Amino acid sequence: MRLVLVTRQGCHLCDEALRLLRSLGHDPELADVDADDRLHDLYDWRVPVLLVDDRVTAEGRMTLRQLESTLGKGLP
Repeated sequence: MRLVLVTRQGCHLCDEALRLLRSLGHDPELADVDADDRLHDLYDWRVPVLLVDDRVTAEGRMTLRQLESTLGKGLP
């Protein structure tokens, strides 16, 4: 499973989403929405955006419960 978290610098929601993902044992690849024109066109005002195998599974304010439901509880 490939996890990509689309973020932007200075985004507190992005920082929180990354913290939650790591607390579940996941270490997503990070993609800066402002450094890639295609990502910017798709996700500019939607960050953070979590992509699982290139499919949007969550965006904006993410909760632990939502991420657990989407990804499972992570690694033991």
